[in-house]
Amino acid sequence: MKSKRRSSFAATCAILLALLCLGFLLSGYLFYTLQVRLAETFGPPASHLGFVQRTRLSVGLLMQSSELTQPVDPFGDQRDFQVAWGETLLAIAGRLQAEGLVHDAAAFRSYLQYAGLDTSLQAGNYQLSPAMSPVQIAHSLQDATPGEVTLTILEGWRLEEIAATLPTSGLEISPEAFLDAARQVPDEYPFFVEAPADSLEGFLFPGSYTLPRETTLPELNAILLESFEETLTAELQAGFTQQDLSVFEAVTLASIVERESIDREEMPMIASVFLNRLQAGIKLEADSTVQYALGYNSGHDSWWKSPLSSADLSIDSQYSTYRYPGLPPGPIANPGLSALRAVAFPAQTPYYYFRAACDGSGKHLFAQTFEEHLANACEEEQ
Repeated sequence: MKSKRRSSFAATCAILLALLCLGFLLSGYLFYTLQVRLAETFGPPASHLGFVQRTRLSVGLLMQSSELTQPVDPFGDQRDFQVAWGETLLAIAGRLQAEGLVHDAAAFRSYLQYAGLDTSLQAGNYQLSPAMSPVQIAHSLQDATPGEVTLTILEGWRLEEIAATLPTSGLEISPEAFLDAARQVPDEYPFFVEAPADSLEGFLFPGSYTLPRETTLPELNAILLESFEETLTAELQAGFTQQDLSVFEAVTLASIVERESIDREEMPMIASVFLNRLQAGIKLEADSTVQYALGYNSGHDSWWKSPLSSADLSIDSQYSTYRYPGLPPGPIANPGLSALRAVAFPAQTPYYYFRAACDGSGKHLFAQTFEEHLANACEEEQ
């Protein structure tokens, strides 16, 4: 009798053990299936999560999948969203829900914790849209670096000055690569067809450019050259022709006018002086051309040394308009529209000389004769 009872107990234990194993296998299968589905939708879980926390987050994400993968408003507009330094995940998620960028703040926090993104949110300014899914927003908040950057080129900058601003522009273009490329003149632009240009100096049009961060060097130069080409209207070209100048010659002269002027309103007057001297066969004697020839001056920490010494004025360079008559071999800087228009449509004057006024205003005094020019000198120059 005892033998039968023992056999029955053993059979019961075996059945219970089998059921227990089956339960473990079924639980393991269900958990594996859950993880596969989550990985397909949300990616793998963070490696630091424990079994219990990972399971809890996984079940929650599975139940709220649509709230995390679907945008709040597929037609919503982009807007500014700022994450303050030290702001908590709870506060950020709450503001996102309040501003209609995510469906549910709690679900959003759960996803960040599941993906391990909760500890790497960055403070900064973001451009977010309700047309983005909450998952996309979560990943966007990991990098405050904007997708676009602004490159500003000032009127009168030479190539080296443009190159120097690239490291802080946000573009992945080195100054060295920029300068190398700027010394290669493309054939497809009409203003280079018959020009003796050996660089892009003068034709990279100044202005502020909003560019994708991933803009390449060829794309950058194409944008700057196309901007110049758009500025080169038929009216402007007709003005150059009226002054008996080719586009290349006009840009060269405009670059000198740009560097010699402080007050834009004086540009047509200054252009008239240089055009009068060219027509009369008188050397231009522009300080800016000597500055260009001298290059960078470490003592002045500038590409445009000022004042110039008598030794500087005697430098033997084709760019020195004190030594050589006519225009220099090419532009000495990148002129803006005001300087280009001053050359195309100069003032009609009898002047052959100008010098800086003595009042520190940045304006100039103009003279028809050399004697008048000498009389306009400041006391310390006489």
